[in-house]
Amino acid sequence: MKFGISYSTPAFGTGPETLAGFARDAEECGFESVYLPEHVALYPGAKIGAMELPPSLPYADPLECLAFIAATTRRILLGTGVLLLPYHHPVVLAKRLATIDVLSGGRMRLLTVGVGALPGEAAAVGVDFATRGRRAGEAIDVLRLLWASGEDGVTFEGEFFRLDGVCSFPKPVGVRELPIHIGGSSAAAARRAGRRGDGWFPGGMLTPDERRSQLDLVRSTAAAEGRDPDGLQYTRWGSLDLSKEDVETLAAQGVTRIVVSPSTAEPGRRRAELEAFATRFALG
Repeated sequence: MKFGISYSTPAFGTGPETLAGFARDAEECGFESVYLPEHVALYPGAKIGAMELPPSLPYADPLECLAFIAATTRRILLGTGVLLLPYHHPVVLAKRLATIDVLSGGRMRLLTVGVGALPGEAAAVGVDFATRGRRAGEAIDVLRLLWASGEDGVTFEGEFFRLDGVCSFPKPVGVRELPIHIGGSSAAAARRAGRRGDGWFPGGMLTPDERRSQLDLVRSTAAAEGRDPDGLQYTRWGSLDLSKEDVETLAAQGVTRIVVSPSTAEPGRRRAELEAFATRFALG
């Protein structure tokens, strides 16, 4: 089992010393990866389910934060949980992600993408909310084509994106394409993971039956597409109070990575929480 850790700028702040200290603590304690979430724009009354998001929540740009983390660490892998893919142009995004991968020495390897749940956020960036799923699928295809292409470039004609001999350099370090994991709590997300993902990272608001059903859908969709279901990583949210028995149960369900988050922003207490977790699971 691999263990990642999530940093939320609304919860822990956007201060550079805080972010750097968090990342260094996670790396020194032996965590495999660090994740950041994304919201491009909020607005009064924005809700995800019953949860209202105050518009002043300071969601810093996750890729800028990960580039900063890369400069202050040496080993820890970089991830998003999740990047709202329909709100990014894939040509620009391919360049940004490859650049972070190069500057980090090949650590931009846990990109997890979602489609967003706030209609007003889509409207703010000029995206039709109803098309965001199709747009995300097409963007994944464009990203991979750009990373894998050479000096002849990429020609592509889709519903949302059209390219004619476009080249994108630099390339990711040592791989043809960066891995792309799919996040989300819907059947559509599960199908997208099976069809196009290198992994699946479902949300936390699912019942056990819904999780089993969606994992079955991921695997059956992958098999129908001629892909190996066993080759897909399966990431889940967890908590710092997980026991060894809890982790064994998740592993038996096929989970390959658990992402946790500290309960406090206070540096000393946060470090103690991470060290206790690392000791329990012999990280490092």
